[in-house]
Amino acid sequence: MREYTQFYINGEWVDPATPNQIDVINPANEEVCGHISMGSEEDVNLAVAAAKAAFESYSRTSVAERIELLESCAEVYQKHYNDMADAIREEMGAPQSLAAGGQAFCGLGHLQEAAKILKTFSFEEDIDGSRIFKEPIGVCGLITPWNWPVNQIGCKVAPALA
Repeated sequence: MREYTQFYINGEWVDPATPNQIDVINPANEEVCGHISMGSEEDVNLAVAAAKAAFESYSRTSVAERIELLESCAEVYQKHYNDMADAIREEMGAPQSLAAGGQAFCGLGHLQEAAKILKTFSFEEDIDGSRIFKEPIGVCGLITPWNWPVNQIGCKVAPALA
């Protein structure tokens, strides 16, 4: 049974500010397949504060460093691909072919695509006599749906890291 009862905040696994665990039910067989902790406003605030603290230095990283990070994340993701697909299958009650071929694949694809785009992305652009600068502007806390779990996270995290 999968147990995900801590949050990764500020570089470490921490217990939730307010313990509130729920069962994860596999909709295909209605059996408990794991337990997760529900996040609170305080947990989000702690995560946002940690991200704000890291923002200044991270926003100054080079394109090459960010490409290396995205490619490294994709390598780690690939190492855990089958486990990710199994977790998605259980959580969603999806067939293994959909969990592995569609769901888990999307997360990896977002990391790889962000690295690919970043290699040729122009952060400065001249338009009608004006120069446009594309630069990081800040941190946000986002909520993702469960029905495309890794896809929705990948859509948010990969471009943010890029």
